[in-house]
Amino acid sequence: MAEAPKNFRPDPYPYHQELTLKIEGLTNLGFGVGRDNGWVILIPFTLPEETVRLRIYRNHKNYSEADLIEVLEAAPDRVEPLCPLFGDCGGCQYQHLSYEKQLSWKRQHVQDAFARLAGLETEIQPTWPSPQTYGYRAKLTPHFKKSPEGIDPIGFLRYGRRHSIVGVDQCPIATDDINQRLPTAKEELRKKWKGKRGGTLLLRQVVEGIVTDPDEVVTEKVGSQIFQFKAGEFFQNNPFLLPEMVTYVADEASGGGAEYLVDAYCGSGLFAISASHLFKQCTGIEISAQAAQWARANAAINRLENCEFILGSASEVFSEVPFSGDSSALVIDPPRKGCDRAFLEQALAFGPKRIIYVSCDPATQARDVEILLGGGYRVESIQPFDLFPQTRHVETVATLIK
Repeated sequence: MAEAPKNFRPDPYPYHQELTLKIEGLTNLGFGVGRDNGWVILIPFTLPEETVRLRIYRNHKNYSEADLIEVLEAAPDRVEPLCPLFGDCGGCQYQHLSYEKQLSWKRQHVQDAFARLAGLETEIQPTWPSPQTYGYRAKLTPHFKKSPEGIDPIGFLRYGRRHSIVGVDQCPIATDDINQRLPTAKEELRKKWKGKRGGTLLLRQVVEGIVTDPDEVVTEKVGSQIFQFKAGEFFQNNPFLLPEMVTYVADEASGGGAEYLVDAYCGSGLFAISASHLFKQCTGIEISAQAAQWARANAAINRLENCEFILGSASEVFSEVPFSGDSSALVIDPPRKGCDRAFLEQALAFGPKRIIYVSCDPATQARDVEILLGGGYRVESIQPFDLFPQTRHVETVATLIK
């Protein structure tokens, strides 16, 4: 038996204890769940219904973690991963699972999050599939470190490691154009990099082509609308599914007869501009002055006269909105950490007819929805979107009505 690490917790299993278990489910992080006399063990790259051999490497207070040694009986939904680095590169969690089952499990993860964190037992709509399950990522950001030998490898974090990088020459979930550009972009980086530390290489596919300069102003089309922003800034990177999700959000916002739209966390104005034809007026709110400027510019590019964008403060988000909540719909699209309590209290005080909450993390979304439920709202629908096939991530749109 191998020597245990210094801080290894010895109970209930010794280091590198081997076991054979049946996998019962998947966690929202993509780990298979097995039980040994009731004790939970998490094993990556395993699937429900499989019998596997595993090796314990960490014991926690309530569960253990193990490495997969061998799949003894494979699940019917196991497929061959397309990427030869799957299991070593930490970017994807589900390439070994059929796409239909990926959609099913993501729906289940959303269901579990709302039941556990919001106390909400409600029907979750089937996960909206991506038109492309590979070759969909329009933005790739490989990492690299600086060493005396240069900068190599250039790739992504190794599974289960914080500092080790797996060299990546091609990424199957990135677009074909990005993969064609990747080798030369890496060579250019090695020649020109003068920094003392490592960093991130950007490859973004936009109207202008493949852009590697994060400060370059680029153009993205979503449906009939045009958006400009700096290449390094946030913009959803599945252009194949994004127009469908944006249309859904716009339709949900306008579905209750609201005449006005408030787009909080509006960024470059994606939702307000895309939904502008459905409302008398749209007001976007941003606490970032630069983002608000981009949103105003995008409204001008699209020749919209019923969109305005205001710079809000954390303490008075809705103070300059020129209409009442009673006639308004509110779109919320916060970062992964969700909304803070002060924002939610201000939203409740504003009192919109409908709230459309867009989130990339069902856990923080469910936590926030519980507060909105306590403030006089009820959930009308919850719709997951698979913006990130082959990974554990899911985007969810929750519609609440007053």
